[in-house]
Amino acid sequence: MNNLKILFGANEIKYLGATGVFAFTRSRGQNFLIDANIPRKIADLSGINSSHVVFEVGAGLGALTAQLSAVAHHVVAVELDKRLVPILLDVFSESTNISVIEGDILKINIKQTLENVLPEEIHSREIHVCANLPYNITTPAISTLIETDIFSSLTIMVQKEVAERIVAAPGTSDYGAFSIFSQYHSKPEILFDVPPDCFYPRPTVTSSVLKMTIHDKKLLSGEEENFFFKVVKAGFSQRRKTLVNALHSTFSSTHSKAEIMEAVSKLGLGEKVRGETLGIPEYVSLCNYL
Repeated sequence: MNNLKILFGANEIKYLGATGVFAFTRSRGQNFLIDANIPRKIADLSGINSSHVVFEVGAGLGALTAQLSAVAHHVVAVELDKRLVPILLDVFSESTNISVIEGDILKINIKQTLENVLPEEIHSREIHVCANLPYNITTPAISTLIETDIFSSLTIMVQKEVAERIVAAPGTSDYGAFSIFSQYHSKPEILFDVPPDCFYPRPTVTSSVLKMTIHDKKLLSGEEENFFFKVVKAGFSQRRKTLVNALHSTFSSTHSKAEIMEAVSKLGLGEKVRGETLGIPEYVSLCNYL
């Protein structure tokens, strides 16, 4: 079988279900691509090339895996559903640059898993994430992958509303603490949208393919970074409150309200300003003042 043409259509997926080989699990957010153009486009726009290792999350039935294997040095495809793993192993049995792993990325040691599969390449090649993330674990999965601190980029398909939150600008309704987390660690951009008709079963929402290019250097490190995210979390904890009041709710044991007001005023902001209007540079400065 030519792996580049692997794509299970709606009829094939229905057949797998009818024969008892596989049954959909709603709790796992499983929606499989049935439009061959989408995985091909994802692989093309990811920027992945023959010198790169790819870590694919949620391989499903292998539509994206096949396209990635055509452009990457090696693909490590992780799949949580143990019923799908034998199908993937069979489909890619003749592929020399695809490793299929059963596991939950929220529980496994990602770096150790890659080292076990590719002990040499993991230290000498760029490693990129490419995935059609299950809707039910999108935010924790992105956080986990970024915090693993070994990936050069994440090209991921997520719900459109999640993608819009990740790229949101200060002062907009979609902007939040996760926007800052994502933009602190990466440069995110929405590549294209994917309508519900491209999946089976058909989801009720539109998806977006998002590329997050990880920054080479961090603005902060160690305790400074921890404090930064504590301040950001506090700033968004109660949107109806002013930034001063929101911060005081979290830091009242270490900072008086007057001290917090002084720090905010040093940014040139009024006491009525709200946390969702500040960008990353302003939050960094605020942390320095505090």
